[in-house]
Amino acid sequence: MKPTAGVTAALLNDGQLELVSSATGIRFRCDTVGTAMWIALRQHGGDVETAARTLAGAWESDPTNIKADLDVWVDELCDAGIVGATP
Repeated sequence: MKPTAGVTAALLNDGQLELVSSATGIRFRCDTVGTAMWIALRQHGGDVETAARTLAGAWESDPTNIKADLDVWVDELCDAGIVGATP
């Protein structure tokens, strides 16, 4: 998973992360969980499996459950045109 061309991330005054696609104009706001998932994905080059393990360790949760949640969230980002599959 990687951001599509023209996607930027900005931290808003209310603490939310906003992902914006200059190509489509779509704005996607992330709550604290979404923000943590975005950071973990970016830290791990878009590797969902590794990001899920990192988050599971930080949140003291089952990596399988975190990966399932992360997969759903990444699908939402894909549908919004914010991310695409890494070639």
